[in-house]
Amino acid sequence: MNKGKILIVDDDKDIVNLITDILEDELYQVDKAYSGQEAINKVEKESFDLIILDIMLPDIDGIDVCRKIRDKFLGTIIFLTAKNRGVDKIVGLEIGADDYITKPFDDGELCARVKAHLRKQKRLNSLNLKNDETIRYKSIEINKNSFEVFVDRQRIILSTKEFQVLYYMIENHNIVLTREQIYNSVWGFGDFGDINTVTVHIKKLREKIPGCDRFIKTVWGIGYKFIGERL
Repeated sequence: MNKGKILIVDDDKDIVNLITDILEDELYQVDKAYSGQEAINKVEKESFDLIILDIMLPDIDGIDVCRKIRDKFLGTIIFLTAKNRGVDKIVGLEIGADDYITKPFDDGELCARVKAHLRKQKRLNSLNLKNDETIRYKSIEINKNSFEVFVDRQRIILSTKEFQVLYYMIENHNIVLTREQIYNSVWGFGDFGDINTVTVHIKKLREKIPGCDRFIKTVWGIGYKFIGERL
């Protein structure tokens, strides 16, 4: 049984073959791209559930690839990055990646992260199908089923994780949420990652949403809260 379609993007064929073997053993359908442009072309023509994307590519680096495909691809993007390139991780998260794995990686950890992201994505999609509700506040509305956000009637393009962070905050409007609460809700207790990811995604929401300070407030020393007049 096919459990999901995954695109692996890396110019190192040995790494691509290794990841392919790991994921195909778990019954995932795997496609491969060995350059940034090839990955962009595939995303434009095909549908994927998750992308594993190397940062260091020969033509277009992974960060630029992520930037180019993020508006078209709403699924999970996991970066592959060298251990000593912390700046790349932060930049990647800021432009729309959902997670990262450092090289050399542990086979079990890679598999666990893929499973966790796809499991959460499937659960969210299932909930969306049961409830096609649009939540409306003054100047902002969010559709759980279509993953669409409109601010002052202008559509705002968000990555999956950005949408999930915003939606979780809206669900808990006027409640101060710690970074730990947001991280555990969106990324899950079983995910491997950095809680600073929450800060990066809040920053990105503020950059993308015009007048975001009307909605998302920082409560210093505690976390964040969403405020607004519900319609």
